[in-house]
Amino acid sequence: MSEFAMSDENESPCHYRRALEIVSSKWTVLVFYELESGKKRYSDLKKRVEGVTQKMLTQTLRQLERDGLVVRYVYPTVPPTVEYELTPLGETLIEPMRTLHRWTDSHYDSVLQARRSFDRQNA
Repeated sequence: MSEFAMSDENESPCHYRRALEIVSSKWTVLVFYELESGKKRYSDLKKRVEGVTQKMLTQTLRQLERDGLVVRYVYPTVPPTVEYELTPLGETLIEPMRTLHRWTDSHYDSVLQARRSFDRQNA
């Protein structure tokens, strides 16, 4: 079972927890950044999302499709051409993700400095 997979019966009543599960995966965020500019073929996503395995990309895209954030198009070519695109619901997550990205750009050096200080004090 993937890190995302959860049966509906096991869903937490806390919607915030589920929202965090969606956006806390680095692969989800990286896929979103790639799809922000429009529809992409699976093979292009695989090339552009550095470090993702085929299995993890497939699991991520399936979960995003299940959550209604991505739509999958299959074209009857040989081999089949598969493309993905953000849904209107998925597009609503772009701005919060941009905000998190801006926060990271502005504050990550402070996080690293705090980690070093903590590690020195607790060594």
